[in-house]
Amino acid sequence: MERVGKFQSLCYCAVYDQTILVIYLFICHCRGQRIEPIVVDPGLYLARRTQIFHATEKRPVPNAFKVFTGSPWVILSRSFLEFCVFGWDNISRTLLMYFTNAVLSQEVYFQSVICNSPEFKNTTVNSDLRYFVWDSPPKMEPHFLNTSDYEKMVQSGAAFARQFEKDNPVLDMIDKKILNRNRNQVVPGAWCASPKSWLKDNCSRWGDVNVVRPGSEVKKLEEVIKKLNDDLKSNSKTCS
Repeated sequence: MERVGKFQSLCYCAVYDQTILVIYLFICHCRGQRIEPIVVDPGLYLARRTQIFHATEKRPVPNAFKVFTGSPWVILSRSFLEFCVFGWDNISRTLLMYFTNAVLSQEVYFQSVICNSPEFKNTTVNSDLRYFVWDSPPKMEPHFLNTSDYEKMVQSGAAFARQFEKDNPVLDMIDKKILNRNRNQVVPGAWCASPKSWLKDNCSRWGDVNVVRPGSEVKKLEEVIKKLNDDLKSNSKTCS
């Protein structure tokens, strides 16, 4: 398993065996200045991390739909993804074309589709289930997590954390204390079919990879999800 690096997230809590019925992502209104500039070939910028090149002209803010923004880290339901792919409402395709030449379109597309779709606008939880810490004053990216952040990270109950330097010792702590993963081996789970042995990796033979069992830290994640869902019931207008 490759060790995570600067721009990757780490899932440090075992998957909770629960069907995703709600959508987890941050949502807030988007100002016009964010989408008016036209980016020339944004894919080239993302691939090479080069300076963004803008066209000389700007486009007007649309009045046919509202634009929302948020975190690029999202957890989406299957029904919503089918809505985006098949586009029976056409809003998903319209917004896909509109945001093709926008800055960081991954931070506005799903949020805008959800909040302009009556079927899904009240199925969102305003959280991306990630733990991160900003420097003071904040920089462009969160600070790199290390061993001093471990306890707060674990107690947060978040399903993911970012960002980490490659092979930082905190990753070894996560592997050993939470994932029960030995070096250069996969995370053990219900999919490991080999008999347990001191001499042999019990994941050297695979069973049913679709079998999911809660890990040791799942209770914290369960409490976080329950609280978020309770907040959703009391305030479901995340797109207002």
